[in-house]
Amino acid sequence: MPVPILSQLVVIFCVYFASEGLSALLPIPFPASVMGMVVLLLLLWTKLLKPSQLAETSSFLLDQIQLFFIPHCVGILKYLDVVMGSLWAILLISILTTPLVFFVTGHVVQLTMKWMRRGKEALE
Repeated sequence: MPVPILSQLVVIFCVYFASEGLSALLPIPFPASVMGMVVLLLLLWTKLLKPSQLAETSSFLLDQIQLFFIPHCVGILKYLDVVMGSLWAILLISILTTPLVFFVTGHVVQLTMKWMRRGKEALE
């Protein structure tokens, strides 16, 4: 049975607020957004939450993701003088890390696919 969109949003916001709380409780600074992804991963991994329970809202949010970048772009324009002062460093870091991210992501996907195949073979 499909879960209504409002219920899916409530679950997403509950995970968000829980991650904000957990992040505030930690003795070291830890981004709440990363904590939220970890909490969501644990909920999905333990099967307390099924992907189908968030599918509709997740698809909608991913389709609208470009809207979430607008405030950040405006923020960058606000501090354009700071960005321009560090432009070469930003470009160098971006050029060096982009291939690294592609490489690591590709290998993680391959390892995950291999791990999932082994799991399916073990079940059969």
